[in-house]
Amino acid sequence: MNVKELISQMTLEEKAGLCSGSDFWHLKGVERLGIPEIMVSDGPHGLRKQDLEADHLGINNSIKAVCFPTGAALACSFDTALIQEMGAALGEECQAEGVAVILGPGNNIKRSPLCGRNFEYFSEDPYLAGMMAGHHILGVQSQGIGTSLKHFAANSQEDRRMTADSQIDERTLREIYLTNFELAVKIGKPWTVMCSYNKVNGTYAADNHRLLTEILRDEWGFDGIVVSDWGAVNERVPGLKAGMDLEMPASGGVNDALIVQAVQDGTLDEKVLDTTVERILTLIDRYLSHKKPGASYSKEAHHQLARKIAGQCMVLLKNDGILPLDKKAKVAFIGKFAQAPRYQGGGSSHINSFRVESAMDAKGDLDVIYAPGYDTAADVVDEALIAEAVEAARTAQVAVLFVGLPDAFESEGFDRKHMDMPACQNALIDAVTAVQPNTVVVLHHGSPVTMPWADKVRGILDVYLGGQAVGAATLDVLYGDVNPSGKLAESVPYQVEDNPSYLFYPGEVDDVPYREGVFVGYRYYDAKKMPVRYPFGYGLSYTTFEYSGLTLDKKEMEDTDTLTVRVKVKNTGSRAGKETVQLYVRDCQSTMRRPDKELKGFAKVELAPGEEKEAVFTLDKRAFAYYSTRIQDWHVETGDFAILIGRSSRDIVLEDTVRVRSTRRLPVTFTMTSTVGDMLQYPEAVEMMQDILSAYKLGSNDDNADSENGTLGEGTAEMMEAMFRNMPVRSLLSFSGGTVDRAMLQEMLDKINAVLG
Repeated sequence: MNVKELISQMTLEEKAGLCSGSDFWHLKGVERLGIPEIMVSDGPHGLRKQDLEADHLGINNSIKAVCFPTGAALACSFDTALIQEMGAALGEECQAEGVAVILGPGNNIKRSPLCGRNFEYFSEDPYLAGMMAGHHILGVQSQGIGTSLKHFAANSQEDRRMTADSQIDERTLREIYLTNFELAVKIGKPWTVMCSYNKVNGTYAADNHRLLTEILRDEWGFDGIVVSDWGAVNERVPGLKAGMDLEMPASGGVNDALIVQAVQDGTLDEKVLDTTVERILTLIDRYLSHKKPGASYSKEAHHQLARKIAGQCMVLLKNDGILPLDKKAKVAFIGKFAQAPRYQGGGSSHINSFRVESAMDAKGDLDVIYAPGYDTAADVVDEALIAEAVEAARTAQVAVLFVGLPDAFESEGFDRKHMDMPACQNALIDAVTAVQPNTVVVLHHGSPVTMPWADKVRGILDVYLGGQAVGAATLDVLYGDVNPSGKLAESVPYQVEDNPSYLFYPGEVDDVPYREGVFVGYRYYDAKKMPVRYPFGYGLSYTTFEYSGLTLDKKEMEDTDTLTVRVKVKNTGSRAGKETVQLYVRDCQSTMRRPDKELKGFAKVELAPGEEKEAVFTLDKRAFAYYSTRIQDWHVETGDFAILIGRSSRDIVLEDTVRVRSTRRLPVTFTMTSTVGDMLQYPEAVEMMQDILSAYKLGSNDDNADSENGTLGEGTAEMMEAMFRNMPVRSLLSFSGGTVDRAMLQEMLDKINAVLG
């Protein structure tokens, strides 16, 4: 396809028409020029292709497809190769079904556990989220199918999501809510990025030139198209100027006409429209040039892949010697989710699974009895169901409770009101543990829940929303055919009130202040040393691992250098297993308020019993930097940085230190209201202040502080020095006894600013 030649042949109306869909799922074509319509479809963890009775919230049925584990589960694998393999499978399905772009991955930050769509997102940590999203994209696009990275940006709640204004300071925006997208764009190079519904600092994302052009395109190098979330367009012509290329779904020609009118009356340069059309045609050409006629795939093979992936994502939260279960033991499976598992969330990502495999479906010859225990239709304690469950638990050697959040508790479109599981399920757990000490809980959910029963059970296996093969994958782990290796991609607080966003979430009407700043998730809990139920990065195994041999290839470096970190991990147990080595960085001497530690690397290592391997990490400037609003760029302060190797954010097992020298000094301008202490931080300033500083005597020998036991008491010297350092420069006039005048101070400031400004 000769894109530029086609544009030259198009009418103004045809060009404007390409900027919106032809219907809910198709981009327009231009028949007379041989430009076909292409189809997009919801994802991100399965193909939700709709041809008839289209909707965007999963209300109507779609084709039969394979539902893989959701983003919340996938991120717990900490395995970029695994998610890339899943992405490739999704790409195969899109090729077979004639879908050009699958809408995903969802990559928003989990600011609060209450967000109804958290099941679709990866993590509270932007580095982990960005790495997983980037490799998801690589997998899909390896099959010649596009992705749509979403929802850009700062869309971390469902409440009033189409009108809410995410009010975020620039540093927080960059470090937390954009880093995840930046990594995904640079690693995966998605064909499209989907802008979010919400405003960001007063401007709708669809109209936000700063986000869509200056940052996404100019800074990060994105070369695809920006598509609106369905119905997210605010003002069409300003949006087009801002970089919002494709409106979805169609507006019935209303907004296309506005584009035509704007070009005709001169308020829109036709070159802007041509650039947008060129991007859209390039997308169409990308798909057509990679289209595989006659492509097919095996649903059953992908079902087995979904089972494998789910097993790698599950997180063993507690194991008091009860797991893995003996395959000869008599076990009671209790809870409706054992027979009809909750394996995906509600809304636009809801997959019409061709097959769902529950734990009861997969039990085979295992000695299992079943009792439903609760009803998911209503949160009502049913004494008869509980009595039946108690009797089953009493007659078994082990009780496995399949519990969690039903569909009504979390979905796209609304936020959760609390962190609790249904009361009927908590009552069931209490009743079963009262008669059966050997109880294991299997959790199905998309976001953390409170666990008032955690100390009463011997085992907890968190399967999140594990896709259509979750039942078989759960038994693989429970009975030891798969050694659990998942690690929590989010912190689990004891209660929602502990979450840093609690007082500000979901905001007041449409004002949503992100006042917790960069202290999201473990960045907050660890900085406060606040107890949590389970920390970020936590997860148990059926084997044990030993860490040793942490080495850094240098002890001092400039911020333009890279640091190579090596660490050995050994399987010291009797089972093969996988361990996620986590690397955190701590700024030991920052003048800025920074988190206690931040994840900057991870590696999934597979080890046979007794086997040892080395994990290798490479850290560049960004691993040590914070975002400085003074220079609108990433900045490293000269100082010591701790390199921390951990099993989780709370379990650091090895540590070393590197000194990093900054190659860029932040510009400063001192005035009469600047403090003396701030100026004394700079050796150049100290040298130029000597003449004036000599007019002042610090210590305890002046008229007001005559001795250690003088009238001002002990510590007088320290007090006087602190007072001096906290003085604004202008106050030096009042304490010099007339030896310093304003002209002298201004001359000193001018000299210092000339050097440091």
